[in-house]
Amino acid sequence: MKPVVLFVLLAASLLASPARADWKPVEKIETYAISGQSGPQLYASIGEAGPLLGKGRVIAHTNFKLTWTRDYKPQGGACVLKSARPKLIITYTLPKPAAPLSPAVQKSWEIFAAGLAAHEKVHGAAIVEMVRKIEAISVGMTVADDPGCTKIRTELTRQLAQISLAQRQASRDFDKVEFGPGGNLQKLVLAFVNGG
Repeated sequence: MKPVVLFVLLAASLLASPARADWKPVEKIETYAISGQSGPQLYASIGEAGPLLGKGRVIAHTNFKLTWTRDYKPQGGACVLKSARPKLIITYTLPKPAAPLSPAVQKSWEIFAAGLAAHEKVHGAAIVEMVRKIEAISVGMTVADDPGCTKIRTELTRQLAQISLAQRQASRDFDKVEFGPGGNLQKLVLAFVNGG
C-alpha cells in the first residue's frame, strides 16, 4: 500500500474516533481602547487604534498559538506518530469604548460589537477545524525506513504547511466576502457609522 493511501485511510478512521475530541481550545478576548461619542467618532478611533496587520490597521483580529505534544515511536524500521495532542489558544482582539456612551449610541455599539465578535468567532472556528485536520493526518502517520524518526517530521511539516496555507486562504476569502459589496461586515459598519 502506498504511503499516501495509508495516510488517507488512517485519517478517515480517526475522523470517527471519539478519542480525538478530548481537547478544547482556550479562547481569550483582548480589547483595545477607542474614544468618541458617536458612531463616526468611534469608527474613526478604530481606524487610528486598531490592531496592526500587515501594512495597515484592522477593526478586529483573531490570532492563535498552537503547540503540540507528539509521541514518535520507531516500529520495525518505520516510524509511527502514536499520538499528537494540541494546545490551542485563540485570542480575539476587539475594540472597546473607553468612556460610557449615551443610551442610543450604546445600543448601536452593542449591535456592532456583537456582529464583529460573531465574525471573529468564524475565524476561530476555522482555526479549530484546521487543528482537527492536522490531528487527523498526524495520529497514526507512518513513514517506512525511518528508525530515527526524522523523515516523518519532514513529511508531517510538508503536509501541515498545506493545511495551514489552505486555512489562511479561506480566512482571506471569508473577509473579502464579508467586507465586499453587500457583505455582512460592510452592512454592519455602514449601519453603525450612519446610525450611531
